[in-house]
Amino acid sequence: MATRHVLAIGGSDAGISAALRARELDPGADVTVAVADAYPNFSICGIPYYVSGEVTHWRNLAHRSTADLEATGMRLRTDTRVAAIDAAAHTVDILDASGAASQLGYDALIVGTGAVSAVPPLPGLVGPGALGPHDGVHLLHSMGDTFAVMESLTTRSPQTAAIIGAGYIGLEMAEALTTRGIRVTQIEALPEVLPTVDPELGGLVRAELHRNGVEVLTDTTVTAIARTENGALTVTARHRGQTITRTADFVLVVVGVRPDTELAARAGAQLGANGAIVVDEAMRTNLPDVFAAGDCVHTHHRLLGATWLPLGTTAHKQGRVAGENALGGNARFGGSLGTQVVKVFDLVAARTGLREHEARAAGRGWAPATTASVCDDHKAYYPGATPIHLRITGDQTSGLLLGAQLVGHRSAEIAKRVDTYAAALFHAMTVEAVSELDLSYTPPLGSPWDAVQLATQQWVRDHHPAPRPGAPQQAAAL
Repeated sequence: MATRHVLAIGGSDAGISAALRARELDPGADVTVAVADAYPNFSICGIPYYVSGEVTHWRNLAHRSTADLEATGMRLRTDTRVAAIDAAAHTVDILDASGAASQLGYDALIVGTGAVSAVPPLPGLVGPGALGPHDGVHLLHSMGDTFAVMESLTTRSPQTAAIIGAGYIGLEMAEALTTRGIRVTQIEALPEVLPTVDPELGGLVRAELHRNGVEVLTDTTVTAIARTENGALTVTARHRGQTITRTADFVLVVVGVRPDTELAARAGAQLGANGAIVVDEAMRTNLPDVFAAGDCVHTHHRLLGATWLPLGTTAHKQGRVAGENALGGNARFGGSLGTQVVKVFDLVAARTGLREHEARAAGRGWAPATTASVCDDHKAYYPGATPIHLRITGDQTSGLLLGAQLVGHRSAEIAKRVDTYAAALFHAMTVEAVSELDLSYTPPLGSPWDAVQLATQQWVRDHHPAPRPGAPQQAAAL
């Protein structure tokens, strides 16, 4: 059999996962990864912890070193930009670090170009005289961005910072900069921080930010960023009908990302949700022998269908599927549930599945309802018990579990508990059936009925009060 030539574009989660899977399945396959920069397989999710100093060297952000990757038999072409894809000819045009052009052929191509930072069209960020890293104004989504941030922090020694955006990376960076001794103002256009969870839970996160000295401005829309004569930066915004300003030495703009699909689109790839590349569950595009995976593609969501939900965990799974199918396999991506978790100082927030308004908007005929609960993370008689705030969403008609949200102390195993809900959602369990799960228990770590189950039992009492025969009932605490 002729050697199979597999080419992956992109050296982050999806591209590297695809290459690793292809080499794992066929050690004889010729696998090349074209990486636009010099940092293959680096953890973008770990950047805030390098900024804070908890990760002591940037090289530690690499999931695997270049030597580790090349030891698998893949070929890495770093500092190599793919300029064009010719799907009919099965070739790509590339430019190396010097700008020299050449061409690579492939039998199967995997596009893993990821996402790029969204840049709001604000005076001071776009257009003539736009401010950038040399002014202390930064985006943050790549290793290049990271080095620019660290250069600013080192040379400018900022005492104050403004972070525009209060999503996952914005919150993590608020902690990172505070850890470095910088006074942070966090600005969010929406009514509450962490808008991926319900406002009641976002409010707990905001309180944690306040407790750690972060000024939080919600319902605040930035209108301009300017540099003063003395080099400081002024952020102008509208807050509840009033114009306000904040002066800072350092500004970080983290208002989300968009899929990087220009290369694939020019080659004729079909685009769908949010401009992401359309793929089937095998990660095939509409182009012959071209697969795509990661933040540049739309996501099969197990409850919503096709959407766009950029997550590192999803990119790893999709890349693995693409790498297998590039060799002629028949793997399928099982779908996402949007399971996410973030640590903000000593608080952890997590979600999986759908919130009530998302379930209502899905058009699936559900009658969603949400119940809020507060449960201890372990038995109260054992010292150190802390409350977990939970919100369970289910369908009142069928009893189907639709989603869960949790906020609690970092010691309360929030990530473990949201994963329990994610597993239940993946297998289309009812809210009531969560009580049938055989979960671990010891007083220092949990309860006979875990907080996960106590919250779902409260939902059943609120929305399905008549138990079916043989259903488990809440037992007396042990």
